[in-house]
Amino acid sequence: MNVIIINGPMGVGKTTVGRYIADQYPGTAFIDGDWCLDLHPFVGNQETKVMAVDNILHMIGNYKNCSVCRMIVLVWLIDDEWVYRRIIDGICALQLELVSVTLLCGEEQLIQRWRQDKTCEWRTDQWLEISLKSLPHFSTLENCMDTSYLSISETAERIVQHSFHTGKEKTS
Repeated sequence: MNVIIINGPMGVGKTTVGRYIADQYPGTAFIDGDWCLDLHPFVGNQETKVMAVDNILHMIGNYKNCSVCRMIVLVWLIDDEWVYRRIIDGICALQLELVSVTLLCGEEQLIQRWRQDKTCEWRTDQWLEISLKSLPHFSTLENCMDTSYLSISETAERIVQHSFHTGKEKTS
């Protein structure tokens, strides 16, 4: 079973691409990491992130044991290395195949995508500034994919094709 992690800054299209993959490939479980840390008001500290990682890994473990599940897509903004490592280590402990990709786009494309998204409560000017400032950090991560001029389907197909041809991620 493949697990695809889609990471990246807010507004880049992680959820859109992840949902597209889940819709196109029967037997795909879709996990939005935000569901696993849905506190009101939002608190993103060490304690809540540990809880979210535990929730994510619990869901992945349950999907692994589900006979109709063939692939899992996890979308989440993961900007802490220790969070990423815990998720990767947990998936490897479950003996699942793993592909991780970080979606990126240019500033203008991010602004355009941000303005087009009318459904997300986080699409404020304040959060846009934070997302724009995070672009340099995300560009330093491994397995980056510039989606500036790719459609949703092109991005999804590249991720899925990569996941079927790479095998287990190296975690050293």
